Amino acid sequence: MTSQLEEKGEDFQQLGPDRVLNLVEKVLGIRCNNLFRTLNSYINRVFEIETVDKVRMVVKFYRPGRWSKEALLDEHKFLLDLVGQEIPVIAPLVFPNGETIAESGNIFFSVFPKVGGRSVDEFNDDQWLQLGRLLGRVHRVGETAKAEHRITMVPHRSTQEQLAYLLQSPCVPDEMKPPLEEAALAIIADIQPLFSEMESIRIHGDCHFSNVIQRPGESFYLIDFDDMAMGPPVQDIWMLLPGEVDESFVELDLFLEGYETFRPFDRRSLRLIEPLRAMRFIHYMAWCAHQVEGDGLTRAIDGFGSGEYWRSEIADLIDQRERIAEGHLPSGNML
Repeated sequence: MTSQLEEKGEDFQQLGPDRVLNLVEKVLGIRCNNLFRTLNSYINRVFEIETVDKVRMVVKFYRPGRWSKEALLDEHKFLLDLVGQEIPVIAPLVFPNGETIAESGNIFFSVFPKVGGRSVDEFNDDQWLQLGRLLGRVHRVGETAKAEHRITMVPHRSTQEQLAYLLQSPCVPDEMKPPLEEAALAIIADIQPLFSEMESIRIHGDCHFSNVIQRPGESFYLIDFDDMAMGPPVQDIWMLLPGEVDESFVELDLFLEGYETFRPFDRRSLRLIEPLRAMRFIHYMAWCAHQVEGDGLTRAIDGFGSGEYWRSEIADLIDQRERIAEGHLPSGNML
């Protein structure tokens, strides 16, 4: 039976070297040395370790309650599918029992190979083509199966669920809940029709430049699939752009040239970029609230949960709705 401490998350916070190393040795049937390094992660607990044979690995302990085992397996299946097509991502190791997830108490954990690399601050023309080819290949694999236990990124489902979570969260002051609900529901109603004819496939879901790393002499790697989802392919494109769409025609054109080497791209879906940006606003609010409620300590940004914070966020939603209504859409040969 799960203890009260585990239910409250203390057990998760108290993961230490002895426990982590013993767990990895047990599930993999290996011996580790004393190297133990904590890596940055807002949500999970992540550690770098090393075997006695000097093989570096990364152990990820998933925050209890954030994902079901089935949702984690959807992520792992996608990663293994991608590796099976020789696409540069970092998939979990398969344990001797054939699984990629082990459990300790109420905590799921997985082990990954250590793959170093660095982010690129600004992509050149060849790299935009390369990024397009990478995402085209990822999405070609993504469309071959469904992630049944992951969110589907459409306003009336994922965004509606995130709003419902916020409206019951103590992170939102009671007086801020009605204007937040009004602003969010107005956006959801406005943008939902735009998604009705768009495809939904397995996507990375959080594809920004920090989740693309470069290794010397190798192609880009796409990392951190924690937020993988079912959604429109354009979700994995817009956050990579250096600015608004009407400021990024050259980069977008190069990206799509590379992308369409492997997979057709529906240019009508570029109309979803500003709606997806609005959805991202609400997603981020809910993400921050999950962080605070998860352990009562973590805050992703200063001032989160204050009246000033929520007034600013609500104003941003209202401004973004006006932006969408004004029709900030790409032109020229993009459509």
